[in-house]
Amino acid sequence: MVDLRQQPTLHLQAAEVLVAAFAHISAWPTLDAGRREIAGLLEDEDNLLRGALDPAGRLLGWVGALPTYDYAWELHPLAVLPQQQGRGMGAALVADLEQQLRARGALTVYLGADDEIGQTSLAGQDLFPDVLAQAAGLRNINRHPFEFYQKLGYSVVGVIPDANGPGKPDILMAKRLAPGSP
Repeated sequence: MVDLRQQPTLHLQAAEVLVAAFAHISAWPTLDAGRREIAGLLEDEDNLLRGALDPAGRLLGWVGALPTYDYAWELHPLAVLPQQQGRGMGAALVADLEQQLRARGALTVYLGADDEIGQTSLAGQDLFPDVLAQAAGLRNINRHPFEFYQKLGYSVVGVIPDANGPGKPDILMAKRLAPGSP
C-alpha cells in the first residue's frame, strides 16, 4: 500500500477510480467532482489516503480516513475499480487503513454507508418515529456494501433517515480498533 499524499502523480488516478467506483449512483460521477473530492481530502494534512497499485504502478483502489474526534476516525471513502471488486482489495485497503489508525492511537473507526439507490430494506421507507426498530430489520436487497463492512467486523450503530433525500438513508457503522472495553 502507498501513501497517496506522497504520490501527487496518482491524484488524478484517484479521482478516476472514485468516479468509476461510484458510477452506479446518480449523484455521481463527473471527473470534476472526483477531483474536487480528492483536493478536499488533501487540504487537511491529518487525513489519511492509502492506495493499492498494480505491478505497473496504476492505482486500483484507495481508502481515506478523516480524524473527526479525539479517538475516532471516519473512513471516507473506499473506492475500488469495479473490475477489481470482489477480489479482496477493498478488505486489504481497510485492513491497512485500520493499522495506520491504530498507530495514531485511534480507538474507533466509523463510516456512513449511504443507500441512495434502493439497495436495502430501509430505502424508500419513512423510518420515523422508531428509527432504531426499523434499523434492526435492515436487509440487503441488492449488493449494498454494509454486508461487506460487517464481514470486516463493523457493526451497524445507527441510521440517519432521509440523509440523501426522502427515503435515502445513511447507514452508520463502526468498529473498535483497540482490544478490550473500558
